[in-house]
Amino acid sequence: MGIGYVPQGREIFPLLTVKENLETGYAGLKRAERNIPTYIFELFPVLKSMLSRRGGDLSGGQQQQLAIGRALVTRPKVLALDEPTEGIQPSIIKDIGRALQFLRDEKGMTILLVEQFLDFCREIADDIYVMDRGEIQHAGPASDLDLPEVRRHLMV
Repeated sequence: MGIGYVPQGREIFPLLTVKENLETGYAGLKRAERNIPTYIFELFPVLKSMLSRRGGDLSGGQQQQLAIGRALVTRPKVLALDEPTEGIQPSIIKDIGRALQFLRDEKGMTILLVEQFLDFCREIADDIYVMDRGEIQHAGPASDLDLPEVRRHLMV
């Protein structure tokens, strides 16, 4: 597949189990590929222990992990995430950050991250694009987030 998308607000299926939510990623896969890659449970062990629980019964952070896992089931080359830290507790943000770094470094996956939490961006991003009112104001390496001319465009 091409792009795995994790929407803002997670948008998991609350009445389906964790397993069923993950399996919704099978739709575009060949029959032989219809399985949940083991590395998803290595990245997010809580999902394996909650396979039979309904998605709506999970915490916000667990739902975010489920949404990322569902996108990964499609075996994307690019993973696009829209504000994955929104409403998530700090320990889960760290877990998600480690997972994204693994996907980038070990799986060679391209990560497209739309995010307002700058510390998270600094840890994950190689390159940044700062937008203000829909226009790109700056493009460069993640270290540019500390430049005064970039910071004036940021909500800090």
